Amino acid sequence: MHYIAKRSGGLALLATIALSAPGSLSAQQQPDPANPNIVVNAPQLIAGPEVKGIITARNGDKMKVTAADGTSTIIAINDATRIKSGARLFGGGGGKLGLESLLNGLPVTIKTLQSDAGLIASQISFKTGDLKTATMIRNGTAQGFAEQTAATEALRGRMADIDQYNIKGTTNVYFDTGRAVLSANAKAELCATATQAEATSNALMLVVGYTDSVGSDEYNQLLSEKRAASVINYLQQACHWKPYRMLTPTGMAEADPQASNDTAEGKAQNRRVSVNILVSKGLDGL
Repeated sequence: MHYIAKRSGGLALLATIALSAPGSLSAQQQPDPANPNIVVNAPQLIAGPEVKGIITARNGDKMKVTAADGTSTIIAINDATRIKSGARLFGGGGGKLGLESLLNGLPVTIKTLQSDAGLIASQISFKTGDLKTATMIRNGTAQGFAEQTAATEALRGRMADIDQYNIKGTTNVYFDTGRAVLSANAKAELCATATQAEATSNALMLVVGYTDSVGSDEYNQLLSEKRAASVINYLQQACHWKPYRMLTPTGMAEADPQASNDTAEGKAQNRRVSVNILVSKGLDGL
């Protein structure tokens, strides 16, 4: 950091603390608020690492982000930090959001800058569906659900490998070609699954959408996500399954087919959403 005193007839260098690094951003001169006669060169910043994880704590202008391997990183945020959401499972468009959207339990991807004081977030991005889930967690906490603590902690581990969970049951519901509308039979099966899960201690649900091989990869990806969203909405609204007991849903397009896509019967089996009842191995049996 460079301190330069302003004097009539010229400038005298008072002190220099040099900061330099390859690829660093150029320092900018700013007036020292404590002494308007001194110009302070802002510290140089260099590109930092990209950080992926879940927000596990917020305190003022700092937040803790915990990665899938359990390591935590403290990252500063400020008015220059750009915050974006993407249009994913639950619809809606992306856009710039405020710092209030950075909720505990939200999975994020952060572009950072490195300063003397540590990492500073230049951009924070996340999926729209994940923000809605994190908001539901916060609202559920405010309402004081008795089961909130264990369910929320398990939800924050949703980035972990599926091997961290025991599968207690799987229900498949099926769809017509190109459609994401639930049939009457599918609706009945979903509520029966929710009842089964409610009777299972510490149970969470993982919803995964699929398609047959008809259509482009991009189309099938969106369709599988829409099918998963339809199932989630019905489970929460009609079957009264708590949002914070739902792991992050996903669409898998035509991956992992149940049957051959070479026949009409096989395609019908692949146009599905799988609803899995899971219990964390650490909580199973408690």
